[in-house]
Amino acid sequence: MSSESFPAGEFGVRILDLARELAQWSEMQDGLMCTFFSPAHKAVAAQLRDWMGEAGLEAEVDPIGNVVGRYASRAPGAKTLIVGSHYDTVANAGQFDGRLGILTGLVVAAHLKQTGRQLPFHLEVIGFSEEEGVRFSAPYLGSSAIAGNFDEEVLARRDATGASLATVLRKDGIDFGDIQSLAYRRETLRGYLEVHIEQGPVLLQKDRPLGIVTSIAGSARYRIFVQGVAGHAGTVPMALRRDAAAAAAEMVLAVERRCSAAANLVGTVGQLRVPHGLINVIPGSCELSLDVRSTDDAIRDAAVADIRAAIDEIARRRRVTVTAKEVSRHRAVPCAATMQAAFADAVGRAGIEPFYLPSGAGHDAEMFAGLTDIGMLFVRCGNGGISHSPLETVSAEDADVAARVLLDTIANLR
Repeated sequence: MSSESFPAGEFGVRILDLARELAQWSEMQDGLMCTFFSPAHKAVAAQLRDWMGEAGLEAEVDPIGNVVGRYASRAPGAKTLIVGSHYDTVANAGQFDGRLGILTGLVVAAHLKQTGRQLPFHLEVIGFSEEEGVRFSAPYLGSSAIAGNFDEEVLARRDATGASLATVLRKDGIDFGDIQSLAYRRETLRGYLEVHIEQGPVLLQKDRPLGIVTSIAGSARYRIFVQGVAGHAGTVPMALRRDAAAAAAEMVLAVERRCSAAANLVGTVGQLRVPHGLINVIPGSCELSLDVRSTDDAIRDAAVADIRAAIDEIARRRRVTVTAKEVSRHRAVPCAATMQAAFADAVGRAGIEPFYLPSGAGHDAEMFAGLTDIGMLFVRCGNGGISHSPLETVSAEDADVAARVLLDTIANLR
């Protein structure tokens, strides 16, 4: 089946319309926010389930909140191909991060069902319940459950109200055993594919609608606590100060300097906080985050070691103390060569030259690495590549090309 048999233009507009409809459910009055098991989150799950059912798929919302739509194969002993992404969002989010992949999978599965196209494997379109980790600082809740690597320790994590994840789940009658039961076995899977907005400017700058992902960057994240001595802003001479915020500022620059010195490496301090900060008080403490990423774990780990050493040196020189707590660590994940080739063949049949790029962002796909072959397709992001923002855009034309390529890939996979 070639991409030419897919009605050009028919599904790009549909995908964007569905994304806009989902955006009506939000925890923010003037923006989009949809976090795990909030009323907005449950409303989006219900809508996705209904759309999947209307498309003729067997549809359900599982105990962890994943929305699963299944197009069953008639082939004896058929395995399952998953097409997935997430429907939760960050605060003040865009409409397409995560959801573009679910909706692209949905319209493709609907097309297959409506045309009676039989596949040698079961096709499941899954909207994962939690990838961003906003509410409980615990990303990949939905996909980790399906992939069989859900960490029981995250059940103790608490949201801003003090409620634990375990408590929130128990209110819906869900326990750890229910989550464990969701795990797929390796021998039942044919593969995992994910379509995702790029969330960056590379495809836009290259004037390409699609990109084939080669690997997903590994990340290391930390919370860093700097303790100095508070004092009166007018009476303590500069040379005698133990200013926690000034030390933190120097640490931020050390991160920038080290991560600018190597290719394939990025480092970010996205959060800075001065507890009890006042305009006329020398900061006695400061808290900051650290996020270091690379598609090469050795490069990332070397950078983290150098940054930690630089932070310790700054602390000694400025006479402050530092405590660093690792929050999470995810290994870099290569996409399967077979899935890259399958996407490349479909992209070529669509009349587009294949283009390859790594992903600097984490994705649900990485949960399936080692369990089955994974493949990712990026779709061009408009507005300079802005994402995690209401300014995030994708064109109907690019969404349509992505749907045609995904359909072609699925139809030719064996």
